[in-house]
Amino acid sequence: MSDQKQQPGQINIELDEKTAEGTYSNLAIINHSSSEFVVDFVAMMPGAPKAKVKSRIVLTPQHAKRLMKALGENIHRFEKANGPISDTEQPSIPLNFGPAGQA
Repeated sequence: MSDQKQQPGQINIELDEKTAEGTYSNLAIINHSSSEFVVDFVAMMPGAPKAKVKSRIVLTPQHAKRLMKALGENIHRFEKANGPISDTEQPSIPLNFGPAGQA
């Protein structure tokens, strides 16, 4: 047990070493149904004919909206400190992951 007292309403979050390393992704594919959002994080390598989903996150609509808001706030703070993030156009990538919008 830790010597620190947990405050009421405080959540103790653990982060193991492997998860802390993170997973690289340069493409996110988002689908949704009436009850959930599915975000697939993909690593595409130049010239490779195939890409793999490295991680899939399933969110409730409420959590998806909170994530969007939190990400927007963090991007705003980043750009305030570091300047605008370039929003370059990516070439269209033909993706076939099955029917869209199903979870």
